[in-house]
Amino acid sequence: MPRIHKKGAKHASATHKNAHPKHRAPDERTDIAPERLSGVLVLNQNFEPLNICSIQRGMTLLLLEKVEVLRFSDQVVRSAEDEFMVPSVLRLNEGVKRPMPELKISRKSVLARDGYTCVYCGSRETLTLDHVFPRHRGGETTWENVVCSCLRCNNKKGARTPQECGMRLPSPPRKPRYVPYISFPRFVSAVRRPEWREFLEGFGKGLEGF
Repeated sequence: MPRIHKKGAKHASATHKNAHPKHRAPDERTDIAPERLSGVLVLNQNFEPLNICSIQRGMTLLLLEKVEVLRFSDQVVRSAEDEFMVPSVLRLNEGVKRPMPELKISRKSVLARDGYTCVYCGSRETLTLDHVFPRHRGGETTWENVVCSCLRCNNKKGARTPQECGMRLPSPPRKPRYVPYISFPRFVSAVRRPEWREFLEGFGKGLEGF
């Protein structure tokens, strides 16, 4: 059974002497409002990001000795008898092999790639998608031809290209380059968290500015 650092002490047992995860969940009661509970980043043995799981799942993996803690959060969960620091980053003790999923284009993914900001004017209001080369003229729905746009700019551009209506793209749109085990919108949000950035930014090239 792994040892979990208890808040206010250097060392503490991960569970009560007779506790077992099947009989007593480590987060039966918490002093943190549910909406404030954050997830736990799970890395493969080779440090590739695999998942963002719930705190309850992360604590269970820890109690089952399937992972090691790379970083604790500042959150605390309490059972009837014990108090535990919540892990923030976990690494599997044994690697798992997963097929590389295809990064498919979607509305949520395009908005995340472009920082939920209109690429033409910088607005964050009434966002939609725009085909750089108009769809009715043969433009395809690809990462290289779809961008985040506000409705105002989308209507202004209409069935023209940006060049034809005097609008400028800050840079050519492209397919994100990252290890897509975690959904792209969740990855973009996760890489913004300071305590996770060092574990994720190497797997999301071009996202360092988010």
